[in-house]
Amino acid sequence: MSMKTDRARRLAEAACEAGLVLGLVALPTAWRALDTSLMAVLAGMLLALTAATYALHAVTFDCFLLTGQRSRRNLSYTQRKD
Repeated sequence: MSMKTDRARRLAEAACEAGLVLGLVALPTAWRALDTSLMAVLAGMLLALTAATYALHAVTFDCFLLTGQRSRRNLSYTQRKD
């Protein structure tokens, strides 16, 4: 899988996760008062949550790619070969 498709897949996952959080937490409360300004606030929250989730993915998974730990399959320092 190429790097661009991997990043696009992670961005789509992050957007779905952020949408799920907003759908479960904020939308039921805000549904009765939903207007254009509240929709703009929810859209901003969706973007912020998506960016934060994607950044978390990037820190964890891209770090492994950059350091090459995925290909070396390093063992933990607490495990010893006897």
